[in-house]
Amino acid sequence: MNPTWDSGKYPVLSRGVDWGPVHARLVPVVPEEDSPMVGNVTIVPFVGEACVLIRLTSGRWECVGGTLEPGERYMDALRREVREEIGSELVMFRPFGQFECFSSSPQPYRPHLPHPRFVRCVGYGTVNPVGEPTNPPDGEQVAEVAIVPVSEAVRRFRADGREELAELYLLADHIKRLDRGER
Repeated sequence: MNPTWDSGKYPVLSRGVDWGPVHARLVPVVPEEDSPMVGNVTIVPFVGEACVLIRLTSGRWECVGGTLEPGERYMDALRREVREEIGSELVMFRPFGQFECFSSSPQPYRPHLPHPRFVRCVGYGTVNPVGEPTNPPDGEQVAEVAIVPVSEAVRRFRADGREELAELYLLADHIKRLDRGER
């Protein structure tokens, strides 16, 4: 395993997570932007040193990202999701891995998506807040956009029982610091 991905620091991401019928494991492989296996994209967005997370109308804290539309590349999907979910423009995105996913569901989430195996591209990036979430009717409804220190995002995810997202934000912050030459 890549030394950046210390399984002791990120045990949940290392062993894999279950999201309903989907089992996913994060690996340090960046998918090609036009890979037919990519069905989703996730970003840990930063505004300066603070990170962004969303609270859905259900009350649950989530990360930013979503499902690709038919014929959409993951960078186009990411730009769209950042606008829709956090009312921001994508300034920079640095992919650092992918969730390798397997769905036990008999049908794909949407007919155009790969199934039962697919990948979710994951990375961190910089965003520029310019407005409010657009909350399209066919998407998850965002009740709040929070721009907080990484430690606060981790606390909120852990309070929601989302250890995988807490670890994802910690890993993204760690990789971001390494990219800047920090230790």
